[in-house]
Amino acid sequence: MKRFIIALMILALTATSCSPTTSKTTQTTQNDTNPVIETIMSRRSIRAYKDQAVPREILQQIAECGINAPNGMNAQQWEVRIVDNAEWIASATKSYVESVKGTPSEKMVSGEGFKNMFRNAPAVIFIAHKPGRCTQVDCGLMAGNMVLAAKSLGLGTCCMMGPLGFFSTPEGKEFLSSMNLSEGYELLLSVGVGYPDEEPAAKPRNKEVIKFVE
Repeated sequence: MKRFIIALMILALTATSCSPTTSKTTQTTQNDTNPVIETIMSRRSIRAYKDQAVPREILQQIAECGINAPNGMNAQQWEVRIVDNAEWIASATKSYVESVKGTPSEKMVSGEGFKNMFRNAPAVIFIAHKPGRCTQVDCGLMAGNMVLAAKSLGLGTCCMMGPLGFFSTPEGKEFLSSMNLSEGYELLLSVGVGYPDEEPAAKPRNKEVIKFVE
């Protein structure tokens, strides 16, 4: 009797350990059933957002996904600042608009639909780094994690470097100071975040740049 029970247990374990594994392996090779690949392939840069605030707990979650990116020697020489204060964004935008008058950038701020200097996003995540050999790459990987996390949560994003020049001007100094970055750290890029109000089509990618080395 004992031998019979043991045989049944072995048979059950064999069935449960083989069948699901085979099914999962087959499933994860299909792009349309792999949520990570689907998120990567469907992400787009968004420049039109709904007038809807993003909850802070979601912004926190996105930022935490960012700092879990790989980075050189795990030095984590980055800092993150999140701005969701509408008055801060409006005030910075007003100063920015004044600072670009008479320059090529004036065309962008005077265009139809312009709301703020961060591609109209209601929240902005600023990424700063301590300049070093790896830190720009590290922060790029961080931003990649953030935009994919945001997409998976139903949000839109736009990575930006252009607006950051403003913070090195006399008009932008007070806004930079309010971020309270650690000594030696510099702004590198920013990520606008919000609920998308557009669905831009995918732009073609040149697959010819991908080659196997034999």
